[in-house]
Amino acid sequence: MKREEMITIVSQKMKLIRTEYNYTQEQMADILGISKKTLVQIEKQRIECGWTVAVAVCTLFRNSMILQTALGGNPLMFISLIANEGLIHVDKNEVNDKLWWRTIENKTNWRIQQNLVHTCFRILNPEGRIIFYTFSKDIALEEFQKHIF
Repeated sequence: MKREEMITIVSQKMKLIRTEYNYTQEQMADILGISKKTLVQIEKQRIECGWTVAVAVCTLFRNSMILQTALGGNPLMFISLIANEGLIHVDKNEVNDKLWWRTIENKTNWRIQQNLVHTCFRILNPEGRIIFYTFSKDIALEEFQKHIF
């Protein structure tokens, strides 16, 4: 996924996210730091939000079921992947969310999983902790090999 795709997804879901949280257009615009006129344009899909607004939406509304369903999981993970050119080494304390992922390889209790909505991969250690994200299956397999031997 690239910035443009994330911007498009967030823009297309903006009105649904706003109504999910029961905000008026004025409230939502204020929360995001944009004008009501700009928000209306985005909601009517006349324009798309920018990267900064997409990041703000993903951060402030990361628990939105609309957003999570559109992306296939935690919006912040996707923002981080895009911002870090497709690679994230994860904090050892991050917890596994199983809903949006399928295991594609499992060796010595280490697993590679693929996101069910977008092409994204992650590696989980034997305790089920996420240690790595990438958009590249080849990079995921390479990183996986480092851990199983």
